[in-house]
Amino acid sequence: MQLINERTRKSVADMVEVADTRAARRRGLLGRTGLDKGAALMLIPCFSVHTAFMRFPIDVIFLDGDGCVVRTVSRLAPWRMAVCPRARAVVELRAGCLESLAVNAGDALYLVPIREQRRAS
Repeated sequence: MQLINERTRKSVADMVEVADTRAARRRGLLGRTGLDKGAALMLIPCFSVHTAFMRFPIDVIFLDGDGCVVRTVSRLAPWRMAVCPRARAVVELRAGCLESLAVNAGDALYLVPIREQRRAS
């Protein structure tokens, strides 16, 4: 899946893994050594994340039920927590990605299957 910013029409992440089960959300990024450029983990449903036991910082995007950005957190370090009670989903990205993506509060983000994106090109 690819995550697109509706306002800019640009990709936020090219390889999105969706964690929509309790086990997948609990596992999250634990045990990984980092995220590749263009990769992301989307946790649904979710309104808070922690980086306990993680080995690397991450960027975080909180989305409401309509897929609109309600909060972003840059470079969340290991052993920290971020919460946004209005969020219904969270996107975790490689630390530093938000600086170049121009993702703003209020932006609508949506998922696109990669094969459909390739077909449209």
